Amino acid sequence: MKKTILSLLFLILLVPFVGLAAESGSAEQVFEAKVIKVLEEKTVTNQDGSTSVQQNLKLKPLEGHWQDKEIKTKGISDIQVFKSIQVEKGDKVMVTASIDPDGQEVFYVTDHVRRGWLYFLALIFAVLMIAVGRKKGFKALISLVATFVIIVWFIIPRILAGANPLLISIIGSLIILGAIIYITWGLSKKAHLAMAGIFISLMITGIFSLIFTKLTNLTGLAQDDAMFLVGLSSGQINFQGLLLAGIIIGALGVLDDVVISQISTVEQIKAANDKMKPLEIFKSAMSVGVDHISSMTNTLFLAYAGAALPLLILFTSGESQSLGFSEAINNEVIATEIVRTLTGSIGLILAVPIATILAVKGLVKNQD
Repeated sequence: MKKTILSLLFLILLVPFVGLAAESGSAEQVFEAKVIKVLEEKTVTNQDGSTSVQQNLKLKPLEGHWQDKEIKTKGISDIQVFKSIQVEKGDKVMVTASIDPDGQEVFYVTDHVRRGWLYFLALIFAVLMIAVGRKKGFKALISLVATFVIIVWFIIPRILAGANPLLISIIGSLIILGAIIYITWGLSKKAHLAMAGIFISLMITGIFSLIFTKLTNLTGLAQDDAMFLVGLSSGQINFQGLLLAGIIIGALGVLDDVVISQISTVEQIKAANDKMKPLEIFKSAMSVGVDHISSMTNTLFLAYAGAALPLLILFTSGESQSLGFSEAINNEVIATEIVRTLTGSIGLILAVPIATILAVKGLVKNQD
């Protein structure tokens, strides 16, 4: 227990340094400020009939060399913006400072400060995890923190530096697996079997993803988020590899769940009736695994469908009715989600027999 607590503290202490590393490389002057007064407010009707609110504000910066000074932002203009920030007196906001053509500092409110409520939500999550899961919940929490640190501290910086995203995601996934499985189960035979099962399933998912990404000519640039990275990366990021990395990391969670469940199922069946033959245990465990496949495949599909919901609405809206089904799925954005969902599901389906065979071979002794 003492080692577990020390591990958690170490991982938590790493998170601020990850954030500092990311901030140190940014040239933007962004700071937090508090709204002292709404100087003027105007409601603007956009071309599509929707309305947005523009505001001129008086702010008090909370950090940087502007701290304790009062600044003004001019949000009322003839320019229509897609996302307008509406605030009230006392709100905390994110402000960007820039220099205009005359060499004067100008300030723009870019977003609300929502960090405090996110921390509060995370605290509720952690308390419930430990209260309900007790020791296992605590270990799961440590695994979650470890996963976050590995993604932010290892995977993302190396992708930004121009490393192969697919290779980095596989290495990062293996590190994440080690953190999750060995923290939860320790250095046990079950843990070794789980690592082997997930690794094999992950490689199969990666191979299918690579093949069909190439066959369908997916560039990885169809998403708006990827387009924002084009200027940031200065041409260093391999966007097709980044797409593959996203598929690998996205599939990792469900593969972890399925493989560990199958190994635990084999163990429990063996414990309930140690006279059962390996083949009988395999068939019983597979029966459970088939049910698990249905639910987890739906989970994977719904997760991706939820992320792409605005896109699905677009393609089923009145403006897009002229597009047939074949034209819609041929669109790269839709095709990307199809490849992502189906390759992940293939890895998930094959993970069940793979994990079951490994568990039976590793945990069940042959009986004549």
